[in-house]
Amino acid sequence: MSPDPPPRLGLAMAKQFAIGAVLIVMLTSTAVASGVLLQVHESIQVFQENSIPIPDIENELDKVDPGSPQTILVLGSDRRFTDARTDPVRSDTIMVVRLDPDKKSTAIMSIPRDLKVEIPGHGEDKINAAYAIGGPKLTVRTVKLLLGLPISHVVNVNFHGFQEAVNRLGCVYTDVDRRYFNAHGGPGGYATIDLKPGYQKLCGSKSLDYVRYRHTDDDFVRAARQQSFLAQAKDQIGLGKIFGDRNELLRIFGRYTQTDIAKNNDAAILRLLKLAYESSKNPIQEIHFRAAQAGTGPYVEITQQNLLKTIDEFIDVGLIGDAAGDSGGETRKPKPKRIKAKHALAPGLILAKKAGENHVLDIATRLPTLPVYFPKAILARGGYVRDSPRSYDIFDRNKNKYRAYRIVLAGGDNGQYYGVQGMTWKAPPILDNPTDEVRMRHRTYQRYFDGHRLRLIAWKTPRAVYWVSNTLSKELTNAQMMDIARSLQRIGQ
Repeated sequence: MSPDPPPRLGLAMAKQFAIGAVLIVMLTSTAVASGVLLQVHESIQVFQENSIPIPDIENELDKVDPGSPQTILVLGSDRRFTDARTDPVRSDTIMVVRLDPDKKSTAIMSIPRDLKVEIPGHGEDKINAAYAIGGPKLTVRTVKLLLGLPISHVVNVNFHGFQEAVNRLGCVYTDVDRRYFNAHGGPGGYATIDLKPGYQKLCGSKSLDYVRYRHTDDDFVRAARQQSFLAQAKDQIGLGKIFGDRNELLRIFGRYTQTDIAKNNDAAILRLLKLAYESSKNPIQEIHFRAAQAGTGPYVEITQQNLLKTIDEFIDVGLIGDAAGDSGGETRKPKPKRIKAKHALAPGLILAKKAGENHVLDIATRLPTLPVYFPKAILARGGYVRDSPRSYDIFDRNKNKYRAYRIVLAGGDNGQYYGVQGMTWKAPPILDNPTDEVRMRHRTYQRYFDGHRLRLIAWKTPRAVYWVSNTLSKELTNAQMMDIARSLQRIGQ
């Protein structure tokens, strides 16, 4: 694979800024708001001493009643805030977060930077041009006009704190879908990356490399990858760790962000922290922005019908297990539900047993302690990719070593890869909190949904655990995911 030319910093390091901001906000808010009053005010003082206010923004934001849902706009740029007046830059991250403790999930939605919109007072242009023209203030106006939703707060993020925050939080176990490689560094070496596929712990520089990668992806794939990283991070980092280190995390957040609440009174900050705390108990759910590239032109466009549907999903976010209609709308089942065997594969799948056996033969002989299962059913388009399968060691947080392997298959579309993971670590964080369980062909599978879509389906044996991961954009249907999982077998079976 030939890597693209190194990107400019402003284009390469887009959404990790927002990921870092939301991660720190959600997690430190949980710790701060759950502390005793003295500790809360101490932490608020730390935040105020280190934070930078956004100038002239208050009149653009909407007031909401205490405890009511709030929508937060997160913007990302790699320029220093003090440089913006003399050297304007387009924001390459525009993300909205919906905090609503009454919903089953916290909604996050990325707006494509090339989306064609009406910029108030400046006509039609790409949405990220609003930042270059009028900074956060004009961007807030533009997003409000687009979505028709009140914006309660805005966070403007600089990327330099991302590595610090991830390392401070103890790194993040991440389900890396495929090989990420580029040997040609841009300014400062930021464009280089060499990350192999498989579930693994990512710390500062590697996590930054992963979430910023852009060489062969489009905006939609990058947004899906970065939001997947955020969701996995939130699920893994415990309240005790956050609470014990809340002041340093707030210093990092303050140094590398501008916010509208930077110099607000304690009561206003505390109300937001309490709302973030209540919302942070819920899982994060990415809302897909239903836009598409406009032919060969420079714009991404969205129809009015798709825009309204996207906004409705953002407001009414929730988790519903919905695999082929068999879960009855419940998110948990006290007992695994039996699913009858069927003879025909889901549309789009083919049987490729011989290809699978040939693909895993080498690692199967090199992993005596880890039985290697491969999928007999795969997508008709795509197939096994180079740099797969990979066998490796993985360590838990107590330094215990386990054997693991990853099989990578192409989904057929740009940047879309699905895969099979196996490991002797019986309790990796990714398998915490399944949505439900089903029984298929003498196996019990744990299913993990993102909205109505299966993102992962897992199966445990006495010796190991295995799972099938959907593509970053969850392009495989629920029926395809279940049939691939159901087809897992060893060589010679």
